[in-house]
Amino acid sequence: MIRSIPKLLVPFAFLFLLGCNSSERSESLYSENYGSKLESMAAKAKAFVGSKNMNPDFCILVDMGIHSGLKRFFVWDFNQNKVKHSFLVSHGCGESPWGSDKSKSEPKFSNTDGSHLSSLGKYQIGERGYSSWGVHKKYLLHGLESTNSNALKRVIVLHSWDSVTDNEIYPSGAVEGWGCPAISNNSFLTLDPMLKSARKPTLLWIYN
Repeated sequence: MIRSIPKLLVPFAFLFLLGCNSSERSESLYSENYGSKLESMAAKAKAFVGSKNMNPDFCILVDMGIHSGLKRFFVWDFNQNKVKHSFLVSHGCGESPWGSDKSKSEPKFSNTDGSHLSSLGKYQIGERGYSSWGVHKKYLLHGLESTNSNALKRVIVLHSWDSVTDNEIYPSGAVEGWGCPAISNNSFLTLDPMLKSARKPTLLWIYN
């Protein structure tokens, strides 16, 4: 015999079902609209790193066209031709308050110093050093295109940030900083050994 749900538990059951449906919608949103795009960008990235003698094992693809509350930072394995890891990542807040999520679905981009916006384009991940943020490690980013050529001047680096979560938070967005692609501490600790052991410079490509 199936028992009815006690009245006190009805609101919690509703929230549980709502959460499940939200998760399913998030997964559907990614798989239906971005899966083929990611594969296409990965193929282009593989051709690019081959022509530039860069890391042939993996690259990092960041799709800013995806809502910031969903995982859009992809570590792409060239050897297995698939995503090895995926993380949340922040983008620049622009004129909005630092730490907000005002542009979670419609970020703006700039290569201008002081814009507090992220820059699109291909980057070569450079020297590892100390960071005041997160796990206190960062990687310099060398912009390879006219759209991100001021990355070093603007101190746009790859680092971790305590405020970036491990798990998806859609429909909320990831916290927004001053333009750096910042990931969670645990995500950085997963990625860091891969970058340290890379035989050649690794490509990070931010696109929209």
